[in-house]
Amino acid sequence: MENLNRESGLKRELKTGQLTMMAMGCAIGTGLFLGSGLAIGTAGPGVLISYGVGAIIVLLLMGCLAEMTVAHPTSGAFGTIAEKYISPWAGFIVRYSYWMSNVLAVGVEVSAIAVYMNYWFPNVPGIVWILFFAIVLIYVNSTNVHTFATFEYWFSMIKVSAIVLFILLGAYILVGGPEESKAGFENFANSGQFMPFGWWGIWVAVFISLFSFLGTEQIAVTAGEAKEPDVAVPKALKATVFRLSSFYVLTMAIMLLIVPWQTAGVDKSPFVKVMEILNIPGASGIMNFIILTAALSAMNSQLYASTRLMYSLSLEKQAPAVLGKVSKKGIPTWALIISTLGIFVAAGVNAVLPDSSYAFMMGISMFGSIFTWLMIFVSHLFFRKQWEKNGGRKLPVKMIGFPYLTILGGVLLLSLIVTTWFTPFKMMLQFGIPWLIFLVIAYWIWKKKNVNRHGRTETAAKKFVHKG
Repeated sequence: MENLNRESGLKRELKTGQLTMMAMGCAIGTGLFLGSGLAIGTAGPGVLISYGVGAIIVLLLMGCLAEMTVAHPTSGAFGTIAEKYISPWAGFIVRYSYWMSNVLAVGVEVSAIAVYMNYWFPNVPGIVWILFFAIVLIYVNSTNVHTFATFEYWFSMIKVSAIVLFILLGAYILVGGPEESKAGFENFANSGQFMPFGWWGIWVAVFISLFSFLGTEQIAVTAGEAKEPDVAVPKALKATVFRLSSFYVLTMAIMLLIVPWQTAGVDKSPFVKVMEILNIPGASGIMNFIILTAALSAMNSQLYASTRLMYSLSLEKQAPAVLGKVSKKGIPTWALIISTLGIFVAAGVNAVLPDSSYAFMMGISMFGSIFTWLMIFVSHLFFRKQWEKNGGRKLPVKMIGFPYLTILGGVLLLSLIVTTWFTPFKMMLQFGIPWLIFLVIAYWIWKKKNVNRHGRTETAAKKFVHKG
């Protein structure tokens, strides 16, 4: 087996529980706490179907990813696999697209953090909080992977605990809550319709649901630093998909049973509405703290992922060599520094578009992740055939229904990407298509430069031998 592991400087210290919590920590963020209202407003009560379809797509994706990651546990993850099994240009484009997506996502989260802190400190400029939390998380990411994982574990634990508490409180309202709450199954059919916007609304909401699942694929990035990846990675992927699917579907169902779908997300988070029904003192402050934690957790994971991806690009000689150097603690420090660019991009966008900077940053950051998901399905089609043809070892996890389920996942995802052109998410393709064109040109220039350099070196060697 060729494990493509050129990352000998990284420490293998991550355990199954840490991998699972890191993936959940990145996925459970503003997509659930804030995006749920948008999803409900797009599909109505039928959003439950949307999240179900989204969970199926993610389940297919994780099946493909688990098999390939166990075969090649490397921080280059899907970029390294795309390079090996499709072509070098595919690896180049996937790596840089996913790296840019995470860099921009760091900017998205840190912009949101400034807004959340304004709730408690309205007189403190947002830039102060942007810099403060940026410094804290850069420090966490620059110490060692164990410290990073510990922080992320507890960040995620707070969010998961909050969701479990929310589900329990929601169940209490449904069973024995105040009569004025008007909670019940009749809220599923307010205005007489379970699907007020038809199948189109449900289909568009599938795309919104996928935003809530983004981040689960980061287990593949962390595999390069996982203890016993053959065991840890499959377990972490299965646990993540099961828990996220259960949390999201249960949470959305409880919201729809308690809060009329027409009001969800119009003026505030559906989570806050449910807590207001319970008349819990300081409910909005509690929710603000949870959302702040969600943003910090997502930012932490995204900074980690973008750092490891840039480190991998350097080892592949597709980025400056200095970005591949690691500290004595096993941290690629220079890759970490350049991956903080999203923070400055967010600050610049906020200065130009103060009222819509968060939505703008979110729109352009989504393309890289969704495109990477699509390429994971494509890579798996190439991977399985070549792995079996070359007599690769028997893997402890294998995607079932190959190639049909792999193709199904890819077709569903591609259809959703095309759909965005006819929705308010059109911005994603308006950014993504030029970005891909730019990367193709950049790869062509990089390849030409490296081929010429290789040719000159080879010619010089021949002359030296001839003279000798």
